[in-house]
Amino acid sequence: MAKPNYKFAKRQKELAKKKKKEEKLKRKELKKQDGFDPGDDAEADGDDGEAS
Repeated sequence: MAKPNYKFAKRQKELAKKKKKEEKLKRKELKKQDGFDPGDDAEADGDDGEAS
């Protein structure tokens, strides 16, 4: 029976994580470019200084 190649499996897992992280970063950058930033809306609505 052949021995499992743990180094290969580990490397593949690391590459998959890196690829997923890069894709997530690209999606975040695209959202910023489109002008969608949920953090801005929350700050603008909450800090206007008026009591309702």
